[in-house]
Amino acid sequence: MHDVIRTTLPECPFSAPVESAHSPPLSGCSVTWLPGAAEMSESSALESLIEMGFSPNRAQKAVAATGNQGIESAMDWLMEHEDDPDIDEPLVPDVKEDVSEQDPQTMETGSEEMDTSSGRSPLTEEEKERQTKRMMELIAQKQQEREEREKRERIDQEIQRRKQGQELAVIRQKMQEQEMQKAAEERRREKQEERMARERVREKIARDKAERAKRYGGATSDPISPPAESPLPAASTPSPSSPVQEPPTKKEYDQCRIQVRLLDGTALSQTFRAREQLAAVRLYVELNWPGGPEGPFNLLTSFPRRVFTEEDMEKPLQELGLVPSAVLIVAKK
Repeated sequence: MHDVIRTTLPECPFSAPVESAHSPPLSGCSVTWLPGAAEMSESSALESLIEMGFSPNRAQKAVAATGNQGIESAMDWLMEHEDDPDIDEPLVPDVKEDVSEQDPQTMETGSEEMDTSSGRSPLTEEEKERQTKRMMELIAQKQQEREEREKRERIDQEIQRRKQGQELAVIRQKMQEQEMQKAAEERRREKQEERMARERVREKIARDKAERAKRYGGATSDPISPPAESPLPAASTPSPSSPVQEPPTKKEYDQCRIQVRLLDGTALSQTFRAREQLAAVRLYVELNWPGGPEGPFNLLTSFPRRVFTEEDMEKPLQELGLVPSAVLIVAKK
């Protein structure tokens, strides 16, 4: 039978003897680790946060993230990270060293700190109320900051929306100006063509008159020519080639005055070319309607009553009988 050699550590807080390596292992021997002051302080902050209504997972994360610097630091951290997606996930603790590797001196120090901190009293009602008030102030402050941030974001979005609207309005205005300029150029071109056509007609008439005068001037006398004492000027004497005076031609108008009465009783007036299409009048109404038209509309005349169709929009104003002036009425479709 082997002899058992028992030794006792001089300053070890455990009173159980330690057997020598020459003796067989002891059964039923256990070592209990006693927490120190740091662990007790952390437990105190953790319990306070749980008592204030925070979940255990959040409280543990806050204490671990702030390095156990106090309950206020932990609350600040919770307010800053309350929107984190993993805030409610369990905390993964760090792997600690085995108890058997702890130095006996460290174990004794932890035991002494436990003895000094074991007498900590729980939070009083005043302390709980003060901490709760602090937490509510932090929550209100974070909520106010969030509202201000959202307000600034809404203002920025509204400014951006208005800026885009202004840019679209400028683009639309430029497009309208280009269309009006194109229409004006088209009207000038048509006017030039009409003038050239009238000049060609006049030249042809003049040539025909000259040919008739040359052909019939020497053989035909002028029996209806007035006597010398006639008061009529010589310039008004008819040509020998045209014994019969031509009837006066119908006066042609190059322009027409159009007045358009809107739905609210107001009127728009504008002068157009006689050969312009009725679509130009409709375009003018759409561009100059105060507030813009509410929907599609028709143009009509009251006397005689006539509603202009889409086919009429391609016809010139002269052909539609709107020259030299006319009054059009706007009606909803």
